[in-house]
Parts: sequence; structure tokens; C-alpha cells
Amino acid sequence: MNQDSGKFIIFIGIAVVFIGIIWYFFGNKLGFLGHLPGDIRIKRDNFSFYFPITTMILLSLILNLIFKLFGNR
Repeated sequence: MNQDSGKFIIFIGIAVVFIGIIWYFFGNKLGFLGHLPGDIRIKRDNFSFYFPITTMILLSLILNLIFKLFGNR
């Protein structure tokens, strides 16, 4: 393992802790995630299918922006 790998693992750990803190304190206010327009939800008698495509696109854009801002330093 080189030094860059160690920095990456530390960054991932800090990100997980940060996400956990946000989820713990603001989880009830993030209820719109997973219920956005465009999320596919099918419910039948014995079948339920859920595919949060709009939520995934939104989170992908946010993460992409974060990595672009803090990535090349």
C-alpha cells in the first residue's frame, strides 16, 4: 500500500462518518429522498418493485460535484 491508498481510505472513512452524522441528525428531514418524481414504484397484490432512478441521478450529480471540487489537490 502506498501513501495515496492510505489517504483514500481515510477520506472514505471520514465521508462515511459525515454521512452517518447527517443521517442521524437530519434523517427525518431527508424523507423526500426515494420519493422524488421519476422514481419507479410498482405495487401489486403479491409483488412490490421500487427503483429510485431520480434519487440515484441526483445523488450521483451531488457526489460528482463534491469529487470535482475536492479531487485534484
